[in-house]
Amino acid sequence: MIASLNGVVGEKLVNEVIIDVQGVGYGVYVTAEDFGHLKPEEPVKLYIYEYVREQAHDLFGFLARDTQYLFEQLLGVNGVGPKMALNMLSVGSGQDVRQAIASGDVKFIQQASGVGKRVAERVVVELKDKVGLVGVDLEASGLLQGESGGYKDEAVEALVALGYSPQDANKALQGVDSELATAARIKLALKNLAK
Repeated sequence: MIASLNGVVGEKLVNEVIIDVQGVGYGVYVTAEDFGHLKPEEPVKLYIYEYVREQAHDLFGFLARDTQYLFEQLLGVNGVGPKMALNMLSVGSGQDVRQAIASGDVKFIQQASGVGKRVAERVVVELKDKVGLVGVDLEASGLLQGESGGYKDEAVEALVALGYSPQDANKALQGVDSELATAARIKLALKNLAK
């Protein structure tokens, strides 16, 4: 596993840089912010996330370890792959993205290429308490306010607001302890829906 690369910026392509490490060029995808900081022929250290699948072996690099950690947190959200996570981290600085998640700013996250409302809302619901900032009160925000008002269960309302049918929402909540906080019930229901 490649954990980091120490080398020289060889080339800057569209959203990828070539890092020359003792004569071997590694193609590394980077965020827009990091791309702007990297200068050709200058030494650099990138923290690497290695993504291996059948037909590809991609490297994602980050100048800061905490940005890499946020990238890995985004990958833990159902429906978010490495390219989408990188797109989310490219709409602002890592701190901007963290703040948007913690404050429930779904529109900010939706600015990322390929990110729809449902995925952006899922990112907020699943990560708002994990990004290291004070999170938004989901019950006070629109994420837990059902549009139709026909549901008594706030967790069902939230899942419906995320785009699931009332039937799927109720099914996903079966077996989830109703005494848990609403946000915790939503997280467990989303895990059930991902199965």
